[in-house]
Amino acid sequence: MVNAFDVNPHQLIRAAANKLESTGLPAAPSWVGSVKSGPHAERIPQDEKFWYMRCASILYQAYGSSPIGVSSMRTHYGGRQNNGVGREHFRRSGGNMIRKGMQALEKAGLLTKKKVGRYISPKGQAFMDGVAKEIGGAKKKADAPSQ
Repeated sequence: MVNAFDVNPHQLIRAAANKLESTGLPAAPSWVGSVKSGPHAERIPQDEKFWYMRCASILYQAYGSSPIGVSSMRTHYGGRQNNGVGREHFRRSGGNMIRKGMQALEKAGLLTKKKVGRYISPKGQAFMDGVAKEIGGAKKKADAPSQ
């Protein structure tokens, strides 16, 4: 049985984002395309599917290390802020985009909120395992010798 840890995480997150977009995850808030993801970023996200990529990434993080919270995800998505001639320092990412993404995943039934934090739900785990199985099956077909 193929699970989310058996495939390349980049491929998994990209495929999960495409599937989230097609299955009807709640649409991104109107301001998502016009704000940076944190103080360390120089520009707004250029990818049109950034919202779905971020939601898929949050789902993958919940799959691997539940419970998760907005604070821990802010640290995960943070980076080094360029201070011109001064030294660079780590800055945490913005929290509103992460919070709205978690709320959208909860509304879709892929995350559950408990007292301590947010956990991946059985439906979310099945979703990620299904996407991993699709990727794993496609990889096996590509690696199989042709006769």
